[in-house]
Amino acid sequence: MTIGGWIAIGAVVLVIFLIIGVYNGLVRARNTVEESWGQIDVQLRRRHDLIPNLVETVKGYMSHESETLEKVIKARQMAVDAENLEERMAAENMLTGTLRSLMAVQENYPDLKADKHASELMEELTSTENKIAFSRQRYNDVVLSYNNKREVFPNNIIAGMFNFKKADFFKEEDEAVREAPKVSF
Repeated sequence: MTIGGWIAIGAVVLVIFLIIGVYNGLVRARNTVEESWGQIDVQLRRRHDLIPNLVETVKGYMSHESETLEKVIKARQMAVDAENLEERMAAENMLTGTLRSLMAVQENYPDLKADKHASELMEELTSTENKIAFSRQRYNDVVLSYNNKREVFPNNIIAGMFNFKKADFFKEEDEAVREAPKVSF
């Protein structure tokens, strides 16, 4: 075999290894995105489990705030019933907003703030909200990394060949969710 033949074989082997390496890197990055979403999902489920207990606890104290409680219950159900990632993100954003309203309204009820069970539930919910925020940040970080990896050359060619889709960021789309709740006495 001639030197030209060996060079051609070497080039083909090099291209094959390049494709394998890029493909495996994209798979690892995609799996990290999915694992990161799983971490958010764990915290969201924990929040969903806390909400009925919280609503039952505060219901007696907040009889004049039934509309707020109904919004929380409705938003929770929408989040539980969401069928895809996009719907889930939107429903969770709505739930976050209604929970912020509930927490703000709760400040108007000194007896509720003094109730040990309600305080424990609020503390646990606050802790869960913080964990959700950290999980969202991590998720968005790995989505950025994955999207960058799939869009740079030559990865973009291989990502296109093997149908690696762009991952969506978890954004707070509702302007009301972004604003701090207003508390008035």
